[in-house]
Amino acid sequence: MAKQIWLNLPVKDVAKSKAFFSKIGFSFNEEHDTSKSTCMLVGEGKFVIMLFEENMFTDFSQNKLTDTKTSSEVLISIDAESKDEVDTLAKKVQEAGGNVFAAPSLNQGWMYGCGFADLDGHRWNSLFMDFSKLS
Repeated sequence: MAKQIWLNLPVKDVAKSKAFFSKIGFSFNEEHDTSKSTCMLVGEGKFVIMLFEENMFTDFSQNKLTDTKTSSEVLISIDAESKDEVDTLAKKVQEAGGNVFAAPSLNQGWMYGCGFADLDGHRWNSLFMDFSKLS
């Protein structure tokens, strides 16, 4: 059975993407960096997201890329420990050049979150879930 899972994302410019994600608080395992890829670590479990230059990604996937301006290939969700953490992340995303397409707000009475797109248009959301208010 599988021991590990990671996500691969295409990016136009690895260095710019690495700078963006660093500014919003993600870390990297630089042992695996190349000029065309980087290994991003997300969360306490250090979930791996590999960022590959678009040409390298299409060589692997053997498929054309999704136009992230008109469609989504995935929504990457990350948890937050508080509403303040969601608000802070949204601010960092804007300051780093990303697009907050859904401002921080309450949803269904128990989830507080925001939606944002990174420099390459990949869609993310950050959610604080207050399960005590779940009905």
